[in-house]
Amino acid sequence: MNFLEILKAIFLGIVEGITEWLPISSTGHMILVNEFLNFNLSKEFMKMFLVVIQLGAIMAVVALYFNKLNPFALKKTALEKKDTWTLWFKVAVASIPAGIVGLLLDDIIDEKFYNPWTVAVTLILYGILFIVIENRNKNKTPTTRTLGDLTYKTALIIGVFQMLALIPGTSRSGATIIGAILIGTSRSVAAEFTFFLAIPAMAAASLLKIVKFGFDFTGGELAVLLTGMLVAFAVSILAIKFLMGYIKKHDFKVFGWYRIALGAVVIVYFLIKNVLVK
Repeated sequence: MNFLEILKAIFLGIVEGITEWLPISSTGHMILVNEFLNFNLSKEFMKMFLVVIQLGAIMAVVALYFNKLNPFALKKTALEKKDTWTLWFKVAVASIPAGIVGLLLDDIIDEKFYNPWTVAVTLILYGILFIVIENRNKNKTPTTRTLGDLTYKTALIIGVFQMLALIPGTSRSGATIIGAILIGTSRSVAAEFTFFLAIPAMAAASLLKIVKFGFDFTGGELAVLLTGMLVAFAVSILAIKFLMGYIKKHDFKVFGWYRIALGAVVIVYFLIKNVLVK
């Protein structure tokens, strides 16, 4: 039984690693996949697991961008170290809105919105927004082309958009990228800032879930959690590299169409399931 749970954790780690960084909602996919995998573990553990597995994805960002994010790098000049600290301050400012709302409304969001119907609606809604916004910005030149051009005001606005991702199915990367593009940020800058913004956001969310769950893990639960995180880390490395290469030549509309199709499939599936259960 433990071996089967490990295999399921590996599969969820793959799903997390791919969907965390592509703007298609990792939490939404995790909730849906969990519908079919049926872990032989407590509901409380699984609620915590579906969030904390994201720590593996965070470490992929740290590994890939360690030099850019490290203000203590010996090879950096004084100016480069200052720029790195400035980047972190902007990330901190952008983290404030979601941090406050998430802390205050975490239990309500868990109770009211962690369900397939919410996921389906938000998948479709933000899929449409991606297509509309990309069409609207087709011939516009971004005003923010580098991370250095990103102002504190712009960072804060992106942080406000990140609040939307507290609703499952929205996609944290999707919400922040949409917001960044809307206010004139290039796709590459929007994606990179989204990666960095994920570090405090995911770390805080994971810590909150672990504290609420408690640290009294069984051996099987710990093995499942660590396996999921390690797989998510490895797959995230590949997903991030793919996305940064993809957006150099393409827009985000394909992700919008994918979200709409997936949302429609989810609605049909659960409608049929409800009919069969009755």
